[in-house]
Amino acid sequence: MPRSLDRFDIALLNRVQEDVLATAERLARSVPLSPSAIARRLRGLRKAGLIAADVAILAPAATADRLRAIVQVQVHEHAEEKGIAALRARLAAAPEVQLLLNIAGPVDLMVLVVTRTMREFNAFADTYFAADPAVRRYETSFVKSEVKNRPAVRLDEGDVAR
Repeated sequence: MPRSLDRFDIALLNRVQEDVLATAERLARSVPLSPSAIARRLRGLRKAGLIAADVAILAPAATADRLRAIVQVQVHEHAEEKGIAALRARLAAAPEVQLLLNIAGPVDLMVLVVTRTMREFNAFADTYFAADPAVRRYETSFVKSEVKNRPAVRLDEGDVAR
């Protein structure tokens, strides 16, 4: 991590992952610091890049009509690294891509794609997967329903600088 964290930073990072709109006064009820100290620490955590973004997670009711697909991509083992890097960059820039992971195992990339219709998804897959020479094969699973969507990482005392 770019800077040392103490137990107050850990507590603040956990709390703002639960509710990014919590005021410093409200955070002070669970983190034993003054509201001004909390505000300073949060500014420092943002400046250090430990808080990458403040985002809203939409409720399933707001996105229920979207088609979501988890695509597992296997690249050619002899594909040039620049070709694979170009594929990752194109996927990362695509607004339809919600999540892009490099993974280990039989596939190389895991991509969460969100589109309005099957027609849009097919056009996306044809453009980004079928037509890319770095892609050996891809397999798609469609999301039936969202059970949990909480992109938080719980920090604990093991994350405190010693």
